[in-house]
Amino acid sequence: MSARELDAAGITDPALRASYERCRQLNAAHGRTYYLATLLLPAAKRPYVHALYGFARYADEIVDDLASTLTDAEKADWLLGWGADFLADVRTGGSEHPVSRAVVDTVRRWDIEVSLFEDFLASMRMDLTVTDYPTYADLMTYVWGSAAVIGLQMVPVLEPVVPREVAAPYAVDLGVAFQLSNFLRDVGEDLRRGRVYLPAEDLALFGVTREHLAHGVVDGPVRRLLAYEVARTRELYRSAEQGVRLLHPTSRDCIRTALRLYGGILDEVERADYQVLDRRVSVGAGRRARVAVPGLARAYAVRHAPAGRR
Repeated sequence: MSARELDAAGITDPALRASYERCRQLNAAHGRTYYLATLLLPAAKRPYVHALYGFARYADEIVDDLASTLTDAEKADWLLGWGADFLADVRTGGSEHPVSRAVVDTVRRWDIEVSLFEDFLASMRMDLTVTDYPTYADLMTYVWGSAAVIGLQMVPVLEPVVPREVAAPYAVDLGVAFQLSNFLRDVGEDLRRGRVYLPAEDLALFGVTREHLAHGVVDGPVRRLLAYEVARTRELYRSAEQGVRLLHPTSRDCIRTALRLYGGILDEVERADYQVLDRRVSVGAGRRARVAVPGLARAYAVRHAPAGRR
């Protein structure tokens, strides 16, 4: 499958193909939900999406494994060095790094703003030192770099039928909604890692403390807090959904499916009666299939329809 995608994208250099394949593997292993949605894109676009998400996954998850023996300060230095090398590679137009090589190629092919990667790397370093966020605005400073910019990186590849700046706010909302959904799914897991991604002002509003969460009991105040966060995240999904129509017809089913799959995380949190302090809820394979299969059929029909009927 990946070779066919690379052929369709016109990526022929062996080293570059190997880098794109490495990014695809990262995306498949660490982003199963979005990886499934990417199958709804034309084959020629998928390698570039894999590169962008592979880059994010490498920094966000793989780095912990590569640098597990380092202190947080040393990890931050490691990220700073790797990030500086990547940005230098973008300026020179090539890279020898097994992941960065494909990303540099993607950035240059699709004219993606380099500042979006600078902001992403800044949030990754923040994640090593910041363990809580006093206000929603403080959290959004982190989420801008950890999620919103990824949505903006994707916009050129998805080929909006309007100017990029018109589609951009919807991409930001979707990226933020994805991130907040993950936060709600992972409250307990993040807490055990010493992090809380629910704003302290929201905890105080419902009479919840960090110690309260650490007890692992979902009582009335915790349930009301989580219901509040779910409702706020759903508002972002509703806003983002309005932007799907602004994308090229062959990109719409991918994003619509990703939106429904990630939005399903919120449904699972509610179905579990907000029991996310001692477990990690997930969208089951059956539901993923029910959402993705009709989208695959529509995407196939759009790709093979006469141009005037898309």
